[in-house]
Parts: sequence; C-alpha cells; structure tokens
Amino acid sequence: MNTQNASTSLLARALLASLFLISGFGKLAAPAATKAYIVYAGLPLPDLAYLVAVVVEVGFGLALLAGYRTHVVAALMALFAVATALAFHDHFGDQNQFIHFLKNLAIAGGLLQVAATGAGAYSLDALRQRHRALA
Repeated sequence: MNTQNASTSLLARALLASLFLISGFGKLAAPAATKAYIVYAGLPLPDLAYLVAVVVEVGFGLALLAGYRTHVVAALMALFAVATALAFHDHFGDQNQFIHFLKNLAIAGGLLQVAATGAGAYSLDALRQRHRALA
C-alpha cells in the first residue's frame, strides 16, 4: 500500500471513529439521560443497552481509530449503526428522522468498506502482520 492510500485509510478510520467516540463520551457524561432516551425509544433492558452502546462507541471506536482487529470491529460497528437506525430513527414521516436513518446507513456502508479492505498500513493490524512476517 502506498503512502497516499495508507494516509487515506487512516483518515477514513479517524473520521468514522470520531462520530462514535464523541457520542460514546457524551453517553458516559450523561448516563441517566441516555438510559431515559433508550426507554423512550421502547427498547428493553436500558442498562444493558447503555453498556453495549458505550462499549461499541468508545471501545470499538478506539479500536477502529488504532486499526486493531479492524475487519471484525468495523463489521460489528456497521451492525450497530443499522440497529440504532432502526431503533431510534424509524419515524420516516419526519424528514429529519429519515435523514438520520439514511446517515446511519451511510455510516454502516463506510464501516463495511473498512471491514472489507482493512485498516491500511498505519494501523495496529499492519504492525501485527509485519511482526508475524518477521517471526
């Protein structure tokens, strides 16, 4: 992979991860409000849903940013983006909700592209692969 492709892959991961990290840290700062929104959306087990959201958004967001286990992490994050679109943005008569629904699907598409192509040269995955090749 050339330097331009490696840099583009890193930038793509950083841009995708930033959305999840900002959202995740917001959830950590306001757990009660987040759980109330989960209940308002009609989802069961708000404590568990909150924990899953924080793990995906913060934990997987950091893994995506670092390029760690990128194929699996990005695929799981894509599933999460689709699930949240269906759970929180399903009022298609409201144009704003429909746009948010489509935004989540577009994010899922970007994550699936990362899952398919990998993290690129500037990642922990590439570092692990170089170490394996030397061993």
